[in-house]
Formats: sequence, structure tokens, C-alpha cells
Amino acid sequence: MATVYKAKCHVLNRFVAVKILREEFTTDIEFIKRFNIEAQAAASLTHPNIVSIYDVGNEGELYYIVMELIKGKTLKEIIVEDGSLPWKWSVDVAIQIASALEVAHKNNIIHRDIKPHNIIITEDGVAKVTDFGIAKAISNSTITAFGSTIGSVHYFSPEQAKGGYTDAKSDIYSLGVVMYEMVTGRVPFDADTPVSVALKHMQEQPVEPIKIKPTLPISVNNIIMKAMSKEPLDRYKTATEMLTDLRLALKTPDENFVVNTSKGNDFPTQRVSIMTEEQKANSNKQKKQNKFITFFKEHKVIRFFTIFIGAILLFLLVMFVTFKILDANKLKDVQIVNIVGMTEEEARTELNKINVKLEIVEEAFDDEVPVGQIISQEPKFKENYTIKEQSTVRAVISKGKEVVPVPKLVGKTRDKALEELRELGLVPEEIQEESKTVEAGYVIRQEPAENEEVDAKSTVKIYVSSGIKKVKVPELFGKTEEEARTEITNAGLTLENVRDGEDTTKTNGTVIKQSIDSGTEVEEGTAITITVNKIAEIKTGTVNIYVSEIVDYEPEKDENGVEVEPEKVKVIVSVDGESVPQYDKEIPADTEKITVSVKGIGNIIVIVNVDGRNAAYEMMDLNSDNPVLDVRQKI
Repeated sequence: MATVYKAKCHVLNRFVAVKILREEFTTDIEFIKRFNIEAQAAASLTHPNIVSIYDVGNEGELYYIVMELIKGKTLKEIIVEDGSLPWKWSVDVAIQIASALEVAHKNNIIHRDIKPHNIIITEDGVAKVTDFGIAKAISNSTITAFGSTIGSVHYFSPEQAKGGYTDAKSDIYSLGVVMYEMVTGRVPFDADTPVSVALKHMQEQPVEPIKIKPTLPISVNNIIMKAMSKEPLDRYKTATEMLTDLRLALKTPDENFVVNTSKGNDFPTQRVSIMTEEQKANSNKQKKQNKFITFFKEHKVIRFFTIFIGAILLFLLVMFVTFKILDANKLKDVQIVNIVGMTEEEARTELNKINVKLEIVEEAFDDEVPVGQIISQEPKFKENYTIKEQSTVRAVISKGKEVVPVPKLVGKTRDKALEELRELGLVPEEIQEESKTVEAGYVIRQEPAENEEVDAKSTVKIYVSSGIKKVKVPELFGKTEEEARTEITNAGLTLENVRDGEDTTKTNGTVIKQSIDSGTEVEEGTAITITVNKIAEIKTGTVNIYVSEIVDYEPEKDENGVEVEPEKVKVIVSVDGESVPQYDKEIPADTEKITVSVKGIGNIIVIVNVDGRNAAYEMMDLNSDNPVLDVRQKI
């Protein structure tokens, strides 16, 4: 019904056990009802031998019970490890269990599932009864409904097996079974199926534990046998009554003090009829017959001849009847009929015509013979083959094609899926498929789908994940951008970005760097970035310098103080502040315009210096179609 977790209560700072109803039962009203009954029943009980309940509740569809956490082992684990247990220890444990049941029964609660699995022995040797999962508050008419008997088959009482009335005596019977297992190391009844075990509880008497364990005191043996009586009235009436005998067994184990209340072979009062007149007449007739017998006893010769003649007549009569019977029962030989392919009704009709019986010995699946028709017969049909009348033809009838539902395989491992298919007689076909979301070795999908009914031995395809495909990064150094793109695509990778770089030692336009080293294994589809060598090209431009517009100088004076205009000016043209100018000449001061060729890369700054002073500077784009610059503006 539930899963139990170890948890910590942060309010009281202690460890507890939390029982949570399994998810598959949260939609079952009956299970929810039982779960709530368990909580209410167990929470009302307070006893040192009963597991305490601290809290009960639910959050949405999550139903839980918080209970005492017990450190120890179940009684079943101890029995499995040690086998039969010492009788004194067993009686002590039984006293504790009976004490717990005494309190429960006084509170009108029947446990209904007393077994070693539900009894925990703490590290201090205290027995704790737990799992009131099927306990039920009793009323005056508590009856377990047919078809819904509750309990564990090896330990429940005969009335539980029958689905009848259950009360405190059912728990006493189960406690008797637990004691039996403790002192002998085995359950009183066992079989291959639960139904067989239940029948034994109802019909068979257990082997007395003292016969299995001869050292067991007679009082303990008798307590167990009384607790396990088939009739509830023959058991202990209450747990208190059983407690009394258990405590007495520890004091006087060899005394036979257990009172057996089972029914003995007494002689009840009966109705006796008086002799009628007809009976008297029959009695007189019997007396006359007795006189006739006395006559034969007194006349031996007459008796001898009478017997001799009677014997001869009897012999002749027997011989006559025997021959008549043999002649009447002499069976004829008849031609066997071929009933293969017929229905059972048709076959019986045909065999009845020749006075032969039909026996269906088996029903089997067959891919070719339709359901309800006969697959084979024994004896087999042959021409001119005869059998005796009243003999039996045994036949196998077809159940048609065997159809099986395809199990759910998605999400299971490859090996588990193959195993399930083979167990159902289906033929697996495995197909490897790459997946970025499913771990390698697990089934991704299946054909046909789960729960689809197919013929036995049909093929079922399972697509198994081979994981994410790994590829090697190719060598891209020295390749052109176009070649690199092709290599990346062919390798199953993607090109994320192309960056520009400059390396004068490498060929222009080739890859000089890649974001992932060649030879590295990566997932298919991984993005990669490459850097392509872009060496800048030096270009030439034309600069028109309007000298007259940018020259600004103070006139010189001669020795007489008269202003004299200079005859020449020195013009220097440099690019981007280069130390070596691209133009350096003296020109007449009255020059209107000079044209200078300059070289550079991309956008450059042209600086014009006149007579040692920067007169102008302008930006120039050498990448334009016709790079020409007019310098007119002075600084």
C-alpha cells in the first residue's frame, strides 16, 4: 500500500518514519479509505509494544502518516537468520505481542495481519507491532466481503480464508502461527499457491510443534495448538486469557495446565422409535425361518445332496449367463473416421455413428487451423484402419492463432527489451539510431506500439539509441575559406563565424587559425570558428594641395625694414605621421596648387607642413574607386 521513508522532524529534532501511499493507489477510493482507516485506528492506540503515530494528513493526492522510527530488525528477518528461536525468548515476544493486541481489541480494533514481517524487535529486545494497514474498527456485524479477504495467507485464520466473520480470535490464531514459526523455524502450512495454503488452514491439522522440536515444553506446545484451533470457539476467547497462559508457561513450563475446549466424542440424547405391529410380524417370520435352518442342520445327508444339486444348477446358470453376456458384449471393428478439421460437435456426431467416443485431451494454438477445429487425432486416420466400438479417439482442438500484446519497451535497456520479447515468443529486430536526448543502449521507440496485439512469433522492431555521434575535427590550416567551409560541412560540423586576421608569414586568404584543434572528437553539429589571413593592400591616391589657400606666413622685412614677400616656401607631405615624408620640396611662394601622390592602406590622414608649420590635414579613403583629395582648409 505504501512506501516508508526515514525523515527528520525539525520542530522536535528527531528522526521519524513517514509512510506515503503509493501513487498508483491515490485514484483508488478503496485504498484511500483503508489508508485513512489505518491512520485513525493506529493513532488511537498508545502502548509500548505498538508503534506510535505522530501525525496524519495529506497534501493534494499525497497521503502520509508520520510515525515512530524503530531501530531494529523484523521478527521475520531474525527467524530467517537464526532458524528456530529459544522457547523462552519466543514466549517473551509472544507476551509483548499479545499485550499489544489486548489494548487494540479493547479499543475495538482488529489488526488482521499479524505476521513476523509486521513485528519489529528493537535493539533493546522490545517487540513493536506495526502496520495497521488493514486494521478495521469492528462493529457488531463486521464481515469480510467475499472476494476481498484481507491478510497474509501463511498467517491468516480459517475464517479469513473463507471470507467470513472475523474478530479478535482471528488475531489470536495468527499469533499462534507466529509462535509456531518462532519455535520451529517454519510455518505450519506451506504450498505452491496461496489458494492451497488457505485450504490447508481450513482443512488440515498442523504437525504439533513438539514433534518438530522435542525439547519444547508441553505447556508452550498446547498454547500454540489452542491458539490455532480451527473453530474460533475452541481458541482463547481474548488476548488477556492467552496472556495468562503465556506468563504461566514461563513459571511452570512442564505443567499441562492449558484447558482444551474442543468438542469430545460424547453421547447425546437421541430419539428412539418403539417397535410397531409390522416389526413384530417380521420378527415372528424370522423365527420360522430359523426353524427351517435348524432342520437342515439336523439332517446332514439331505443337506449335502441339496447343496450339491444347487451347486450344479448354479454353475450351469452362470455359464449360460456368461456366454450370453460375452456374445452381447462382443465389440465390432469399425473403420476409423478422419475428424481433423471438424469442430468438436461435428466430430462427436461422426464418431457416434460408429459407436466411438471422443476425448479432447488438449487445446493448443495453431496458425493454420481455425479456432474450435480439431488439429490432430489419436489414433491417426488411415485407409482400411479399424478400431473397436466403444473405444476412444483422443483429439487436440485449436485455439486459433496465438495473439500476444506487445509490451512497453521504450525507456528500457536493450538487453531487458530483448529478454521480454523472447519470453513472449516474439522475434526482436534491433535497429541502431543516433539520439541527442536518449542515453546509448536504451530503446527510443518501438514498432508495433505497446499493448498492440500481434501474432506470436511476429517481429517487433526496437530502435536502440547509439548515443550522440562523435566526429573528428578536420585540419583547416592553409586552406582557403571556401575549402574550409566544405571540409567543415563534410565532417558534420557547422561554421559558426569567419574572422579576419593578418599574418605576413602566411599566404593571404588562407586559414591561419581554427577554434577547435584538428583531430579532436566532438559531437556532430558542433560549431567551429575560423580565422582567415587578410593582408592589407597598399594603394596610391592623388592629393591636390592649394598652397595659396593654406599658406599663412608673416612677410619678411629687408635691412631697411621694408616688407618683402618670400620667394620660396618648403612643403612637406606625410601620411599618418610617418617619420619619412612622402613629399619634401621647396616651391615658389606664389604657387597656386601642387599635386602629390601618396601611398597607404585603407583610410589615411594626410598632413601638409609649410615652412615647418602644420598647415592642414585631411582624411583620405584609399579603398575608394578614385582616391583623390583636395586640401584647401587650413588648420
